[in-house]
Amino acid sequence: MSDLLTVSEVAQILRVDDTTVRRWVKQGALEAVVLPHVNARQAYRIKRETLDKVLGSQGLLQ
Repeated sequence: MSDLLTVSEVAQILRVDDTTVRRWVKQGALEAVVLPHVNARQAYRIKRETLDKVLGSQGLLQ
């Protein structure tokens, strides 16, 4: 089983804002697991292997 990263963790690794990571998820540029939520904000988790693919491919999120 792969590690699941929070939006904040991914943002820190990619050196972008949390909002940017959320936008990429909503646009389908970054695959994420959607968690059930009670609050107004949608909760996402990104698989470590997905992030590794993004880091390995040049220009995917641009």
